This record gives sequence, structure tokens and C-alpha cells, in this order.
Amino acid sequence: MKNLKEFKPLIKLIGKEKNKLIIASIIIFIHGIAEISTGYLNGKAVESITKMELKNAIIYLLIYLGIELTIDGFLIHKANSMLYKVESILTRRLGFNTYKKALDLPAVAYEEKSSGEIINRITNDADTLSFAFGRILNMFSSLVASLIIIVYIFINSWIIGLEIVVLVSILLVVIKIYNPKLKNIHKERKSEQDKFTALTTESIRGIREIKTLGIKNSLINNMEDIIKMIYKKSEKEIDLQKEFNIISRFIKSILEVGTFILCVILLYYGKVSLTFFIAMTYYIYRYMWLIENLNDFMQTYQKTIVSISRVNEILENKLYEDEKYGKKELKNIKGEIEFKNVIFNYPNEDVTLNDFNLKIEPYKKIAIVGKSGQGKSTLFNLLTRIFDPNKGEILLDGVNIKKLTEESLRSNISIIRQEPFIFNRTIKENFELVNPDITLEEIRKYSKEAYIDEYIMSLPKKYDTILGEGGVNLSGGQKQRLSIARTLSKKSKVILFDEATSALDNESQEYIKKTIDNLVKDHTVIIVAHRLSTIIDADIIHIVEKGKVTETGTHEELLNSSETYKKLYTKESLNS
Repeated sequence: MKNLKEFKPLIKLIGKEKNKLIIASIIIFIHGIAEISTGYLNGKAVESITKMELKNAIIYLLIYLGIELTIDGFLIHKANSMLYKVESILTRRLGFNTYKKALDLPAVAYEEKSSGEIINRITNDADTLSFAFGRILNMFSSLVASLIIIVYIFINSWIIGLEIVVLVSILLVVIKIYNPKLKNIHKERKSEQDKFTALTTESIRGIREIKTLGIKNSLINNMEDIIKMIYKKSEKEIDLQKEFNIISRFIKSILEVGTFILCVILLYYGKVSLTFFIAMTYYIYRYMWLIENLNDFMQTYQKTIVSISRVNEILENKLYEDEKYGKKELKNIKGEIEFKNVIFNYPNEDVTLNDFNLKIEPYKKIAIVGKSGQGKSTLFNLLTRIFDPNKGEILLDGVNIKKLTEESLRSNISIIRQEPFIFNRTIKENFELVNPDITLEEIRKYSKEAYIDEYIMSLPKKYDTILGEGGVNLSGGQKQRLSIARTLSKKSKVILFDEATSALDNESQEYIKKTIDNLVKDHTVIIVAHRLSTIIDADIIHIVEKGKVTETGTHEELLNSSETYKKLYTKESLNS
């Protein structure tokens, strides 16, 4: 019963397909019951022939033919077709819902779980559920039919009935012993498969770095170790399966031969009818089929349970809670930001921000500087709600950002990162992801403001140029400028630059600096920077040390009053 609860999310997705599923279930159940009659009808036909009752024999056989043609020949195929369609729809819905749910997972989920593992849960594990309903319904139908048959057998011979019950019970005990072992080894193999997918994904996405760093052989060795482990787990799974098959085959052989021997003896002494004997030649093979299919079903069921439990960990928030947003909508904001008594630490790390306070006025160019690891970029992670503070609050125009709707938060705050993510689509489509209704004229307008339009227009396909994954076709500066243009199309009031120029050449840096200067009159611009040359003209510079703002001022003021700032600036000047 505990395992059956895992199917609840799948059942919730049935929706409009409920009627089809019910009809298919009824037909499958009728088919299972109708199959019971075949052995009995053949037995009656044979017995009628021995009594020279040809007419009765033909009637029994015609009834048998009618059942075969209508139920087994047409209805069951119709039911299975309906089931396959329903299962296909449910599998696609499950994969889609898991994908949507994965996008709602908090950032910590992607720090603790590899991308490969989450991808496997969305794709492979969801697909494993194909035909789950069909297998379960067919097996349930067969079990009910088999129970009816065993009642019929006991009525005619309690000895044969008892033999079947004992041997089937022994097999069920064997299945109960082996199934947990098979389930656990399958789960372990799935875990290794996650590592395989993760390494494959990383290798393909980071192919340039792999080549330039000369680490191809190291990764091949890592992959070889993972594949060896997958093989080891697979081998163990196969050995367990083989062991189980030998035992179950032995029990089935005893059941088959033992039943026929008993039937022959009882028929010889007149304890059972010829109809029963002929019927048993059908029913015993039905039990053989049931045992074989029960074996296959239980293995498939265990694999299905493993997959659906992995999917449910995402769908049912078993590992992490969804990101939660408020109901407050902000329109026409100024862009005033305030951190009030904020305390924060990343999972399993020391405190990053400790009673952090900072107020940022709108329509200014604000810079945040300091040594690495002091909590600068953390401010942006909190402001965009990638993480939430342990204590304290962050306000946007006087409203706690936790009270804002997701749409209100995302539309009003944008971030340009050091390594912006560019989608493997055309340049135009990258903008349309942000604003589906955007026109080419608007795209060019924003691109001109980011000083990237001239380059794009020089390309053969211009804005229809397909960019490689992660924007590999672009230089660092071009990616930054394209990312800025794409962000401008959001029309966010607050724009954050996280080390946006730290890895760029002087020309690219100058382009981005001009873009930032143009933004200030209409936006709140906050820059986290290592390269102080990009922020010397900032309206206000805040120095962050050990999770707190220690000093504030303009470039000139801090050069005169702050030893920390003077050291940072002098070090950069010497490096230059």
C-alpha cells in the first residue's frame, strides 16, 4: 500500500482521459473473466464427443469461437490501444510537470544535486512509467480470474487446489525475498546512471575548456570508472535475476508435472470428470503464464516504483520546498533598495552576511567593492531571491521582496552576470524568450544601446543568426553586450552588474561602461566589481568586508580615507 501511494501524482494527471481508462479497465477485466470459460468449454466439447453428443460439442465450440472473436479478437485490442494512448499522454504530462517543478526548485537543489540527476528524473524516469497502467490492470484482471479458477478447482478436487495454492505461495515467498534486492540494486544502478548523464552533459557543454585545458584523458578515465561501476551493478542485477529465474522455473515445473500426474490418477479412479481434466490442461498453463508474468510484472513494478519515487521527490517536494512568493504587485517603482539587519549563510558554510545594513537610492550608479569572499555577489543572490536571508529583510520601494509576486520581482530586477547564459537559438529568439511580443525594431533599439547592433548586422543572417550553446560563437564582450540588450528589453527598473567587466578587454569594457552610464538616468544601477577602473565615476562606492559595509564614499573620498580601498586600487594599478 505504501508503494501504491507513489502513483498518486500520476493519477492526478488522468483528467479528461479518465473515461477512456475506465472503459479500457472494464474490457480488460471482462477479457480476463471470459478467458476462464475457454478451458471449461473445451472440456465440455471433448466430453460431449466421448458421449457421441455432436450437437452439444459444436455448440460449446461455437460459444468458444464467439468469445475469441469478440472479446479476444477485437475488444481487448481496442482496450489496449486506448490504454497505450492514455499512458503516452500521462507520461508526457508527467515529464512536463516534472520539468516545470524543476524550474521552481530553490537554488540549493542545484547545488546539492547534479544537473545530470535532475535531467534523468525529468526524461528517463518519466518515460519508465510508460505502460504502467496497462501492466497493472492486466495483472489485476489475471489475478481475479485466477482466484475464480482456483475456486472451480477446489469444488472439483481439493487435492489439486491445495497443491496449486502451496506451490504458488512458495513462489510468492521467493518473489518477496528477491524483489527488495532487485529494487535496491536497480536504484544503485540508477544513481550511477545519473553520474554518467552529468559527466556527459558537462563534457559536451564544456568541450572548448576540455580541449584547451588538456583534460580529455582525465575525463575519459572518470567516465571509464563510472561505466565500470554501472556494469558492475548491472552484472549484479543480472545475476540476481538469473538466480530468481532458476528457482521460479523449478517451482513452475513441479506445479505443471505434479498437477498433470494428480489429474491423471484422479481421472483413472473416477474422482474427477473428463471436462475437469481437459479444463485443467488449459488452467494449469494459465497458472504457469500467471507465475511467469507475475515475475516479469514484479520486476517491472519495482523499477517503476524506483522511477516514480525519484520523480515524486521533485513533484511532491520531498527533497526541497518550492520557492514561495507573495501576492503584492509593484507598478511604476522608483528602484529604492534597502537591506535591513540581514544575516545569511550558504548551506554548510559560515556566516556570509552578518547584520548587514545598506540603503540604495534610485537613479544612481552604485558600486560594491571588496576582497573576494566578503559577500558582494551574495547581495545579488539575495536581492534576486536565488536565496533568502536567514534573518532580516530586503525592501524594494519599502516592500519586503518576499511579499512580491514572482512576476513583480522578476520584471523589476534584472542581473547581468560575469558569464551570462545565452540560449542556443537565434539572436532574435533570445529576445523573444524575454518578451514574446517584441519587434525587430525594438530589438535593434536595445542592441544599439548596448553597442552590439553594428556587429549583429555584419553577420550574414543578422538577427536570425543561431548562437551556439551558451553563446560560444560570441566573444566575452559580445556576450555581455547581448545580455545587456536582452535585459534592457525587460525594462527592469533595477539592473545589477555582477563582475560584468572583470574578464573583458579594454574596448569591450569601455562599451559596457558607456551602456551603464546611459542607464543611470532611468534606472537604479548596482555594480559588484573587482576592476575598480569601471566604477571610479560611481555616485557611491560601498566597501564590504566580513559581511558588512565598512566604508562608503566616492572614489576620491575613499582614496583619501580608506586604507582598504587604497590598497585595492593600488594593487589594480600595479597589475595594469
